[in-house]
Amino acid sequence: MTQLNLIKTGVQDVEKRIFPRFPFSALIFRAKGERSFEVVDISHTGMQLTLKDGGHEFRPDESLNGEIHWRGASINIQAQVKWTRGMRMGVEFVADSNFQKEIRGFLSIDNLASHLRSVHDSHLDLEIPAQLKYWLQADGPVELFVWRHNDGEVSRFQVLLLENFVEWEDGKGVRTGRILTKRNLDTPLFSEDEYMFQIDDSVDSEKLQSSSQLIQCIRDELLPREALEFMTTKLDIK
Repeated sequence: MTQLNLIKTGVQDVEKRIFPRFPFSALIFRAKGERSFEVVDISHTGMQLTLKDGGHEFRPDESLNGEIHWRGASINIQAQVKWTRGMRMGVEFVADSNFQKEIRGFLSIDNLASHLRSVHDSHLDLEIPAQLKYWLQADGPVELFVWRHNDGEVSRFQVLLLENFVEWEDGKGVRTGRILTKRNLDTPLFSEDEYMFQIDDSVDSEKLQSSSQLIQCIRDELLPREALEFMTTKLDIK
């Protein structure tokens, strides 16, 4: 089960959550003359990168060029380093109109949905929380968690789509928010990520629409039809 801590900021609520982490990723960035980085998360404006081991020489405000590779597709990028912490760094894309068109296509709902895979029945030796009923993910950009009550009925589900967060919870309804930070908490026994979410004061219709579109694109072989219909109903997809 996800761990939750609520932090009152005086403006908007910020929540810390711990989610299970899929330990492998096909989404990588190859900087010119450097090693390959795993793309931890990505949006239309930038991305967070990490190395599995070792370090790098990049510093804040430094420029970098290279390619993002994802299961046979690639996109050239120019970026500026915004921050570095050990093996991780955050970069902001240097975008012209052509790049903006490319990244929108690369991160389109249809393309993200085509990369979704089922983790809950992957037959890999992964430590999955007992209450986690279904888990879909597409490397860094998308995570979908569906949790259950002890009787097997759905208790809540979360859609993490690029920098956006949508959650439905039994008895509470729908909330939306934005992912502020994400960091790896891997231990010898568990692979986990810690997220910080800024919760919206009211439901954001654009975030809800994007998650709704993603759910509508999920292939039947990934989730039972009744699960897709359940989420469709709870998000009021017409």
